[in-house]
Amino acid sequence: MARRTGSADLPLHGGRVPAWLSARMAALGAVICRAIVEEYGRDELLARLAHPFWFQSFGSVMGMDWHSSGVTTSVIGALKRGLGPLQDELGVYVCGGRGKQSRQTPQELNLVGERAGVDADELTRTSRLVAKVDSAGVQDGFDLYLHGFFVTREGHWTVVQQGMNTEKRQARRYHWHSQSRSNFIDEPHTAIDGPDQGEIVNLTDRRAEASRSAQLDLLSTLGPDKIVAELLAETQPHSEHGQQLSLPHLAMPAHHEVRASDVFIRRLHGTLAAAAEQGPKDFPDLLLTPGVGARTVQSLAMVAEVLHGAPYRFQDPARFSLAHGGKDRHPYPVPTKVYDETIKVLKSAVQKAKLGNSETLAALKRLDEQARQLEHTADGPSFDDFIAEERANSSLLGGRSVFGWENAPPPMPLTKKRGAA
Repeated sequence: MARRTGSADLPLHGGRVPAWLSARMAALGAVICRAIVEEYGRDELLARLAHPFWFQSFGSVMGMDWHSSGVTTSVIGALKRGLGPLQDELGVYVCGGRGKQSRQTPQELNLVGERAGVDADELTRTSRLVAKVDSAGVQDGFDLYLHGFFVTREGHWTVVQQGMNTEKRQARRYHWHSQSRSNFIDEPHTAIDGPDQGEIVNLTDRRAEASRSAQLDLLSTLGPDKIVAELLAETQPHSEHGQQLSLPHLAMPAHHEVRASDVFIRRLHGTLAAAAEQGPKDFPDLLLTPGVGARTVQSLAMVAEVLHGAPYRFQDPARFSLAHGGKDRHPYPVPTKVYDETIKVLKSAVQKAKLGNSETLAALKRLDEQARQLEHTADGPSFDDFIAEERANSSLLGGRSVFGWENAPPPMPLTKKRGAA
């Protein structure tokens, strides 16, 4: 049965992802998706992409702005680039995108049909229907500008599309999933993410079935011209609007910096404790590899949660930005050395798993399990101290942002001894 699983406020941000981060996002996004497919299968990957909280956390761990509308565009673009060369091997295809790319979805689905043997005509019809529902069936003040279509070789799919309200500088993201859909017009969404705009027209609410039927009756009996005449004659419209369904709400704030209030600190302490105490036990060979140290294991612990975490774990997407920072220096510049080592470790783990040695992937799963256990008892630095240390070490870790490379802090001035010339 189709259902909406939550909503989120997404500040509307412009700008572009720099090439040095874009390439890393494509690599990290692709290898995380490969690990999920290896561990749980293609349908699980679709289910996660259809979950708004996981999707936002996924974008955060990839170094994108943790709260902005740009997460949607950049994640879909990164996966389209990263999974493109692997699509036939993985059995997962990414179509559509932003602007004119969204209009190329039918042609891309036709190619998928030829490569994977799925019904391209039916998928194209689905693509057009979900876009029409979110632009006409749900009239909420947001104009669609992005349409991402994920499909597997079995013909199962997830759609992630986004609309914008330029006046209010806000975006709303819509998630669809084929496995939880009964039809296209009776509450079909797995989620609609975006700010509360008050009363809206939502003809996909099951309580609007009578309204949909009445509209068809009016059209068949009166015709469009008489309907318009009747509408103009009404001086006091008295239509009633039902309340929207109550949904869990993920409020993505307007402030750009990551604050302590945006993060569940006990979960952060659990991750840090697992990386410090259990990491050496799970990764003895890895830690002997040049360039891989405690800081990389911290990031791997957060990536492990993206791989294995349950839905409730992603209520604070800001926490996942602590793995690889953000392109605008929030919460701190992207530590490119750590980022590259994370990709390297994950690629090696997935490759080994394909050859029958899943020990490294299993170690990542244990790391996630241990973090969950430790978060109930672990202690650690305050959020502000953690961020301050990351910023202090940024130049050593290859810190980079849209403002350039991070420079080493200036040395402390020497204090002259009393009596010296």
